[in-house]
Order: sequence, then C-alpha cells, then structure tokens
Amino acid sequence: MEDFSLAKSIMEVLKHPLSIAALIGLVALIVVLIRIRKIKFDTRLIAQIGIALTLATVLKIFRIYHLPQGGSITLGSMVPILLLAFFYGPEVGYLTGFLYGIITLILDPFILHPVQVLFDYPLPFIALGVAGYFKDKKILGTVAAIFMRFLCHFISGVAFFGSYAPKGMSPVVYSLTLNGVFLAIEGAICVVIIAMLPMDRLKNMVLRRSN
Repeated sequence: MEDFSLAKSIMEVLKHPLSIAALIGLVALIVVLIRIRKIKFDTRLIAQIGIALTLATVLKIFRIYHLPQGGSITLGSMVPILLLAFFYGPEVGYLTGFLYGIITLILDPFILHPVQVLFDYPLPFIALGVAGYFKDKKILGTVAAIFMRFLCHFISGVAFFGSYAPKGMSPVVYSLTLNGVFLAIEGAICVVIIAMLPMDRLKNMVLRRSN
C-alpha cells in the first residue's frame, strides 16, 4: 500500500513540469555545493576568486545590450569565471559562478518565481564551471560551458516567460530564439577573447603565485 502511495505521489509530481524543474534544479545545486566542499582554500585562491568576480562584475556593468526581461550581452563577463575553471578545475569554477550569480541577482534582478530565480541566476553561472573539464581544449570547454548556461535560461524561458512570446509563437520557440541569440553573441565574444589570450602564460603566472 505504501509503495502504491509513493508511486502515485511520483506520478503527481511528473504531471507538473514546474515541480520537475524545481527538483532538478535543487538536486543540481546540492550536488554542486557538495563538490565545492572539496576545494582547498588558501589566501591566494580567495584573492583570485575575488579578482575574477570583480572583473566579471565590471564587464557586466559595461554591457553592450540589456534584454527587457533580464539577460545581457557584455564585453566577455564570463571570461574571468571560465579562466578560473580552466586553471583550477570545475569546483572552483562552480563556486565562482555561484557567487557571480548571486551578485548578478543583486545588481540586475528580474524575479517572477523562486524556481525562475534558481534557473536564471545561480545555476546558469554555476554551469560555467563545466569548462574545468576541458583544461586542454579551451575553445571546446568555453562552448560547452556556455551551452550548459543556455540550457538553464532555456528552461526558465519556457516555464516562466512564455507569456512574453509574440502571439502565435510557442514558449519553446520564443525561449530558444531569445536565449539562443543573446548567448550566441555573448558566447562568440568569449570564444574570441579566450582564443586571443596567452593561456599557457596566464596559467603559469596564476598557478605559480598559488604555490
């Protein structure tokens, strides 16, 4: 009888996409927070995270275009977070992205629902830490990380911003178009910057100072 009740409860949850999104988002956040606990902090790492957050925030402020419902095209504000992920690994990238997401929420809030906040602020920037799995393939890592960020915004767009879609356009197409265009431009800027940076020299400088 208990198994039947559990199965019934699960089926009820599956009928509500918002509940599924909330569950996935919370599980992802918990997993990331557990991974972050593995980081061995020292004074230099804390300082470098602070510098990365400052640079990302400044680049965010001097944005090229700001979307009415949140989101913006910047001068490569994701690059400092991506660099820390490349140099230190995904866990440091996750942490820096999480902190940057909170800063973005404070500076540029657009709040409709708690789950929307989760998918538009901490999770998409946490996702940039994925770049840390591609230490030897910087361009691929940049693309993969930005794609993961896109997925978070896409889910939020479908679930919460469908009412902003032009008449006759589905929320899926609207979210795909809106988030795809601005993140494609933002991502292209980041790819160009990453490609131009002397990555090996920067890595040696950062890690040498950390040892």
